[in-house]
Amino acid sequence: MSSSPPDGFRVRDAMRSDIETAATIVRAEERSVRGHSIWDVNDIADFWRLANFEDGSWIVEQDGVPVAFLACLERSGETHCWASVHPDVEGRGLATWLLERAESRARDLGSRRLQAGTFAENAAAHALFERLGYRDARHFFRMRIDLDREPERPQWPTGIESATFRLEDARAVHEALQEAFSEEWGFHALPFDEWRRTRLEAPETDVSLWFIARAGDEIAGVARCEGARDGGGWIGALGVRKAWRRRGVGLALLRHAFHEFHRRGEPHVGLGVDAANPTGATQLYERAGMHVVNEDVVYEKELR
Repeated sequence: MSSSPPDGFRVRDAMRSDIETAATIVRAEERSVRGHSIWDVNDIADFWRLANFEDGSWIVEQDGVPVAFLACLERSGETHCWASVHPDVEGRGLATWLLERAESRARDLGSRRLQAGTFAENAAAHALFERLGYRDARHFFRMRIDLDREPERPQWPTGIESATFRLEDARAVHEALQEAFSEEWGFHALPFDEWRRTRLEAPETDVSLWFIARAGDEIAGVARCEGARDGGGWIGALGVRKAWRRRGVGLALLRHAFHEFHRRGEPHVGLGVDAANPTGATQLYERAGMHVVNEDVVYEKELR
């Protein structure tokens, strides 16, 4: 692999301040394959916050204008990448060069696996991943419910009460979410201090949109929501602990969130979900009135 990008381009290290630049490139890519895009910085903020900017994330420029990027983060011996190329320079070899550079770096770090995703409609990206030896590993849906009318009010199961997050709930909420997602594909345990820094203390966090289902002194489930994302409200995480599953806690949390976003005037509420979620989350969301609006694909390559 050449250490230099294809002719006519230059590469530089990405910086945290490049987040809007990255979001602009992703918007252009999504618009080219889906015909529209409402992507913004909040859609990439979580990944960007955790990415390695020491020596693992790059911006490619043409005549001083950013046209592509790749950002990496490492978790539990795996390297996760997010790459995007502006459609104006598609077919010039940038995606191949960036992925090969990321793979070389991941091997140097001793990563056992490299993962990267793409829009389901991006046929060129699918062909590239297959040519480079990646396999189609997982599909994820973005689902949405329109709030053009008042949503159904939640029916809380017996013994369950709703509450809004308090600072003293932080450790218990972290533990509840870690337990709820522990069997999800690609789960990586996040230490409390890192969770607090990247989630609780993030500048865009609004804890008035963090809803808790309480069972006495215990937390049965959590809906961690966000405003101003995906053009409306967003449910960043919905988790119910094992002991309280299949009792209607998840559905009640969903409807509670829908009702609050409707009260705040949001036009819709969205979320992302593993299409093969083992807890049946997709069916739950459909029962709550949500529908699939688009699909993304994660590819992975074994490195050792």
